[in-house]
Amino acid sequence: MKSKGFSILALIIIASMVLAACAQQAPETVVVTKEVEGERVEVVVTATPEAEAAEPVTWYAYSTTDIPTLDPQIGEDVVSINHIENLFVHLTNVDLATNEVVPEAATSWDISDDGLTYTFTLRTDIPWVKYNPVTGETTQEVDEEGNPRFVTAADFEYGIKRACDPEIGSYYSTVIAPQVKGCSDALFADEPSQELFDAIGVTAVADDTLVIELEFPASFFLTMTPMWTLAATPSWAIEEHGEDWVEAGTIVTNGRYVLAEWVHNVRRTMLRNPLMPADMYGDGNVERLITNVVPDTSTGYALWLNGEVETSGIPSEELEAHLAQFADETEQVADLAVFYIAYRMTKEPFDNVHVRRAFGAAFDRELYIETVRQGQGLPMSHFAPPGIFGAPPIDEVGVGFDPEFARAEMEAAGYPNCEGFPQVTLLGYSGQSTLNWIEFAAAQWEENLGCDASTIILEQQPFAELLAATAADTPDSDAPHMWTLGWGPDYADENNWVGDVLWCQTDNRSKRECNEIDDMIVEAREETDPAVRVELYREIEEAFFGPEGEYPFFPIFLRIEFVAQHTWLTGNRALFGGSQWYNWTIDQAAQLAARG
Repeated sequence: MKSKGFSILALIIIASMVLAACAQQAPETVVVTKEVEGERVEVVVTATPEAEAAEPVTWYAYSTTDIPTLDPQIGEDVVSINHIENLFVHLTNVDLATNEVVPEAATSWDISDDGLTYTFTLRTDIPWVKYNPVTGETTQEVDEEGNPRFVTAADFEYGIKRACDPEIGSYYSTVIAPQVKGCSDALFADEPSQELFDAIGVTAVADDTLVIELEFPASFFLTMTPMWTLAATPSWAIEEHGEDWVEAGTIVTNGRYVLAEWVHNVRRTMLRNPLMPADMYGDGNVERLITNVVPDTSTGYALWLNGEVETSGIPSEELEAHLAQFADETEQVADLAVFYIAYRMTKEPFDNVHVRRAFGAAFDRELYIETVRQGQGLPMSHFAPPGIFGAPPIDEVGVGFDPEFARAEMEAAGYPNCEGFPQVTLLGYSGQSTLNWIEFAAAQWEENLGCDASTIILEQQPFAELLAATAADTPDSDAPHMWTLGWGPDYADENNWVGDVLWCQTDNRSKRECNEIDDMIVEAREETDPAVRVELYREIEEAFFGPEGEYPFFPIFLRIEFVAQHTWLTGNRALFGGSQWYNWTIDQAAQLAARG
């Protein structure tokens, strides 16, 4: 889940594009999605490029997963969010050097004295476009009367209100709903109605003026405005094509790139949008991105060694040799993502808080980072990492690893030395690194709690399937007892952690019941005094992860990992939101020389 659920490093590769005013070179054959006998299917067609051109600057990369969605209001994972960032402009953006909120579609904004009303002034020259995979053309959308369509405040109003619609099933709806006036009323209504939907506090006053009203003076709201969930979306395309509006040949976008091809689970290609206003083009020179889907990071790393991709994760078994041989082609990346193992709190035996505490305290975080992750991380005993407003000091809150405490908790639960403990499942997402993780966890519980290896059934699924298996509406009988997940920052406030992940009225995969901790979460996000907020968040983290904590999951590590990156690729990684590929640069001469 961005959960931002997380795949460790899924990036991109690239196929072929020519950038002209309105025409780009298409491949000789492409795959598009068409309707055939009432069904949407992928069809191979012959392309008819209109122009020949030199090899475009291309970023070649790989991914270990398909894109779950390209819909801005539905995207919730890092792969989707990365692509959405480049296909769509957002209300604001994040400066990669300072992490400050800067203009994007909005050129300026005013905040009322009471902090409840935000008025955004928008630019009116960003075109809605569609790419034709057959002709290689990017053309501007027109309305029913033939007038060119540009992004307006009404498109933002439509997109944000759409995020408040329970029918779209978006995780991030629950993230924005508490702040936007009327959004929660529409999202959680027992009987949804047009009246509730119309009452949502988002109004297009004019084509260039958008007003957003808040439920309370959320001091962090401006830092949320770069989020994809608040992006403008094309109502006419969604109404015409339904869920298929995001497919290649159908999707309407407004960002720095267009979607040229998307062969599900095989390959996707993105090309520069030649109709983007020049001052929004970005500082980079990457004209084409091709992502090939591969089975695992080891396969991707082999491609990197062969010069076939620009960047790669490094398999743990290759890390020592890689650092010795490629020190000048290695980046160390700290992205503030915190990984954890979660419990289904309504499923025995994890409905018992003592069991949850025991399993969390029996996991040696430092040993895991040292031996399995080879030093790539920091141990975490609470949730929010350093650098996030309101996060407590990294080593002052939470139990962390304490085997004596863990054994005492197991005894309090009625399972001394794990006697009589039932067989349980631990579900991890696909990949060798996650398998190493869950195998280590099972070994820890055997060593520190006495739970025989046969007690913990280890399973793995692709990330999207794991999210479905652990969704709050999945019956307990079909859900695993435990699962792996990670959370990376959307905005720099503790509310993005305990509020957007652990609050009982979010997606709530653990199915925890609302209690006094949730009252504190609401109090903390509505508080205007920063010092009071900091103290409240410390109390909240202690209430979740301290000795008397509730433990809906147990935090393990903050990710700091080595990434293989060829020297001809340069740019800054985004800490919040999706990767800004339009700001990266490739030394094409060096790249092509290495590729032979």
